[in-house]
Amino acid sequence: MAREVLAAALAALALAGCGRGGGAGSPGDAAGPARVGRAAPGWSEPSLPGPSLTLASLHGKAIYLNFFATWCPPCNQEAPAIDALARRYGSRGLQVVGVDVLENARKASQFRDEHRLSYPVVIDGGTLRDQYAVNGLPVHVFIDRGGIVRKIVVGEISASDMRSNVERLLR
Repeated sequence: MAREVLAAALAALALAGCGRGGGAGSPGDAAGPARVGRAAPGWSEPSLPGPSLTLASLHGKAIYLNFFATWCPPCNQEAPAIDALARRYGSRGLQVVGVDVLENARKASQFRDEHRLSYPVVIDGGTLRDQYAVNGLPVHVFIDRGGIVRKIVVGEISASDMRSNVERLLR
């Protein structure tokens, strides 16, 4: 137990120390890091179920990015509520994307299977983390159908707050 707590604490410290780097955008992205009211920076990442997913492929959808890690207790607690939103609002144009930060495909796949997630999970090696200046988990990013970042929430949020943010995107 102590070893697991120590490993989680070290992982959290490592992530906290990995703040946003200098050139955070994708190649050719002059907009820089994500900001509310601005276009979401483009990305392409390996995904589950595979093979990869891009922001451009989601054009016209309302997007809910959920940054998580398997060792993060609030991330695990929120997963069922996020999946319920993906199932409930998918037919209305919502695309939830899980962003597994700085882990590997095996861990991301285990998380997806354990929580029976219906939405894709991308395995982020740091690109998205840097683009969204993630320095703690979880992080929730709500992007409208036009690709504009409407809200970024750092930390755990309630299922009702998740739902109200999604419903605002879908109006």
